[in-house]
Amino acid sequence: MNYLLPLFSVLIGYIIALFLKPKSKTNLKLLLAFSGSFLLSLTVMHLLPEVYESHNHNIGLFIMAGILFQIILEFFSKGAEHGHVHGHEKMYHMPWLLFISLCIHAFLEGFPVSHHHNLALGIAIHHFPIAVILTMFFINAKLDKKAIFAFMVTFALMTPLGTIISDYLPSLNDYYTEITAVVIGILFHISSTIIFETSEGHKFNVAKVSMIIFGVVLAYFI
Repeated sequence: MNYLLPLFSVLIGYIIALFLKPKSKTNLKLLLAFSGSFLLSLTVMHLLPEVYESHNHNIGLFIMAGILFQIILEFFSKGAEHGHVHGHEKMYHMPWLLFISLCIHAFLEGFPVSHHHNLALGIAIHHFPIAVILTMFFINAKLDKKAIFAFMVTFALMTPLGTIISDYLPSLNDYYTEITAVVIGILFHISSTIIFETSEGHKFNVAKVSMIIFGVVLAYFI
C-alpha cells in the first residue's frame, strides 16, 4: 500500500484541480512549504545516515551528482518539480521536455521507497500539490484534456514503477547506496527550493514557519 501512496496522491490532486479548480494560491504554498520541510527532514533523518553508514568514501560525490542532475532536469522542466510553473499561453501539443524530465525525477524518487516505506508518504505529500498546480496550469493553457490525463497518469505511475524495478531487479541492490545517494541529492535540491520559493521575497511569515516546523516534527516521529 505504501508503494501506491505517490500514485494516489497525484491522481487525487489531478481530480481536485479538474473538478474543484481551487483558487487559493496561499493554501497551496503552505502545503508546498510543509511538503518541502517534511521531505527534507525524512531525507536528513533517515536516508542520509544510512548511506554514510556504508563507509563509501564517494557518497558525498554521488549526492552532489544528484543535485547537479536535478539542476539539469529543471532546465527542461522549468522547475515544475517544486510547483514553479507559470504562463498562460496556449499549448497545442504535449510539452515533451517537461513530461520526460518530470517522469525521470519521479521514477528515481521511487528507488529508495523499497527500503524506506515512510518515504512513500513524504513523496506523496510532495506530489499532491505539484499535481494540483500542474493540472491547473495545463487547463489554463488549454492543453487537450486527453493529453492532460495521459500526462498526469503517467507521472503518477513513475514513482511506483521505480520502486517495483528496485524490488525486482536484484542486480540494482549492488548499487543501492550509490543510487540512494543520487536521490538524496535530488531531494535536497527539490525540498530546499520548495521551502524558499514558497516565501515571497524569501521572507518567512508565521504560517509558513509553522508549516515547516510541523513538517520537521512529523518526520521525526515517523
